[in-house]
Order: sequence, then C-alpha cells, then structure tokens
Amino acid sequence: MSDSPGHPAADEALSLSSLLKHAVIDGAGRTLGKLSDVVTRLRDNDYPLLSGLVIGIGNAGHFVPISDVSSIDPKAIRLRTARVDLRPFERRDGELLLKENVLGNRLIDVARSALVKAYDVRLASSGEGWLVTGLDVHKTGWFHLGRHEEHPARDWHSFLLLMGDQRGSKARSASSRVTRLKPAQIADIIESASSREEEVLLAYVHEDPELEADVFEELDDNKQAKLLHARSDEDVAGLLSRMRADDAADAIMELAQERRQGVLDRLVEGQKTKILTLLGYHEATAGGLMGPDFLALSEDKTVGDAIQAVRSATTHQPEALTMIHTVRGDGTLTGTLTLVRALQAKSETLLREAADPHLVVASPGDDIITVTTRMADFNLLSLPVVDASNKMLGIVTVDDALEAAIPRDWIRRRS
Repeated sequence: MSDSPGHPAADEALSLSSLLKHAVIDGAGRTLGKLSDVVTRLRDNDYPLLSGLVIGIGNAGHFVPISDVSSIDPKAIRLRTARVDLRPFERRDGELLLKENVLGNRLIDVARSALVKAYDVRLASSGEGWLVTGLDVHKTGWFHLGRHEEHPARDWHSFLLLMGDQRGSKARSASSRVTRLKPAQIADIIESASSREEEVLLAYVHEDPELEADVFEELDDNKQAKLLHARSDEDVAGLLSRMRADDAADAIMELAQERRQGVLDRLVEGQKTKILTLLGYHEATAGGLMGPDFLALSEDKTVGDAIQAVRSATTHQPEALTMIHTVRGDGTLTGTLTLVRALQAKSETLLREAADPHLVVASPGDDIITVTTRMADFNLLSLPVVDASNKMLGIVTVDDALEAAIPRDWIRRRS
C-alpha cells in the first residue's frame, strides 16, 4: 500500500457497511459492542480523515479517538486500551458522521450530473491515518447481484455532499466541485432535489454570484418563480442585474404583479432600461425573444477593430458574439460578418468590404415559427431584429430560439 497522503490503495479499502456488522474488541480482548458510526473531518481538496469511532454499548454510543484504535480489518476493530470513556457521544463542530450523514443519503455525482444515493463508504489506511476514499452508489437489483462491499467504488472527490448543516467544516472544495457542473446541469439537479437538498445546493451556488445568475436563467419558470418569491425585492434585483436582460425580463413577469415595480426600481438604470424595452413586446415574438446586447461597428472600421471589439465584449454572452454587425453613421444595419469569416480575413480589411450586405432580419412582431424557420433556412446562429427604419433593436440567438420552439415538457427530458 502506498503511504503517500491522499493516495491510498483502492484495492485495500474496507467497506463501512461490512464494518458496521462486526464487533469492537478492547485491549484486553473483550467485546465492547458494535461499531455504530465513524467520525471524520472534511478537508479542503483532500480525503476526509477519520478522527474516531462511535461504539454502541447498550443503548448509547460512546466515542473512541482514532489514536486508541490499534487495527481495523474486515473481521473486527481492535483497541489499544481496555478503558473507554462512557460519556454519551456528542457530535462536535466540523465533524461528519459517515453512517448518519453519508450512508443512505443522496449526493451529487458530479461526473454524471445526477443525484445518487450512497450505499456504501470505503475506508483506507495511509501514512497520515485512515481516510474516506470512495463511495459505492450502485443500487442492488436483480441485474446487479452481490453485497455492497463487493461492488466497485468510485473516488470520494467524484461526489458532492448535500448536508444541510456542515457545522463549520471546510466546504471550499465542495463549492469548487459545484463549478465543475454546467449551469443547466445544476438547474436540472435543483429541479429534482428535495427541499433540503435544494437549499444546500442553492447555498453553494450563491457563493458565486455569476454562476447563480446563470443557473437561474436555466431553471424552468415555475421553479424560478418559486425561488424568487422567497427572496426580498433587493435580493431579486441583485440577481436579475447579473442575468441576461431577456431572461431577467421573463423573470420579472413571473413575479407577483405587486412586486414587479419594487424590483425594477432597485435595478441599475442600464439594466432597467433594457428590461423595460423587452417587456414592451409579447414573449412569443422576436421582440420578446431578443437580447439587447450585440456587437455593431461602423462599416468604416476594419476587421482588426472588430476582432478587438469581440475580445473586449466580456459582458456579452458568447452566443451574441458569433456575428458582427456593420452599421452606417445613423445606426442602420448594412451587413453582417460571422466571427469565423472575420478571423479568416486580413485584419486591415474594411468591414464594408468583408461584411455580407444581403441581410436576413426579423421584425419585433414576427412570431416564433417565423424566427426559427428563418434561422434554419439560412443556417444562422443569431438573427438581427430591426425596426421599421432598419435600425437594430437586438438579436435572437439560436439557444433562445430553440428554447422557445421546443415544447416545454421536452426541454428537461432525461434519459
């Protein structure tokens, strides 16, 4: 077995479910009772370290520090001493109980972005002590025979605990695991989580305001409305200020009517103006689907200027930067240039020479079928929306067009 901290040998790991069936023997060779639980402490970016055992003696559980344990093997747990503190065990701040808090509880399988149940926990010895190294999340069934201790386990770091109270334990590594999931995946998990699981996951997400905004954009309308309802007007405004204007406008409409103005009044002026503009259009039209953030440059600028503008547009969603729009001095649209074509052109080329003058646009009143058909016919990743004077109002991106066109009950389909 390797003695390197944090890298125990997986093939020598012991099964918690098996250990819970066996006796605890004191230093004099007497059977004290059975293992009731295992006490560990969570650590940032490392495996939890065992700090002690809870031994069931009579009707009470008693704590034994790991320093008093001489050996742990598949048949028994042996102590160095014959004396055990008989005071009832009380959980301390920062402690994680493997049976109570992990075994049989649901957690997030980060690699597969799904909620799973922990059926067994693996323990392994290393140079720094006993560690929690893996979890078995394989459900026993007619197609998967055998005991849980015989199932293959996966690395502890592949999962995220959903504990409502971690009592001061270090959780930065847990939050970093959340960020390995895409916002849409987190939204899917929230929608299938229990109230307690949802609360914990939202707390993790809340630590990253930008991620939180992205997740709320992906939530279905009913879940989003329920979560926003529980927050103050100030908190809702703070969240909407980080969301895309079109998604924020949709969220405003999901609020109770008597709350909408209070939230709008708390928004920064720029975001408020964008949202109010979008609220003037029906949601099932190009005007309701469009986002007000897009890239438009004078046709007298060069391709190099356009590429630099793309680099600088860090607050725009990436989908809005797939197309560069060229305009005259009065703001009327004159042409479009895909980002790929721009990268392939010489940087000194004027945009009026590089852009395609054959415009494909939508009017704000065009319905969803018209928008999606036009985008499909011309293989567009975004579609400009213009007014009667051919001045740009916004763009409909392909992701928003698809979301509007696909039936709502298909959007969250899971295999």
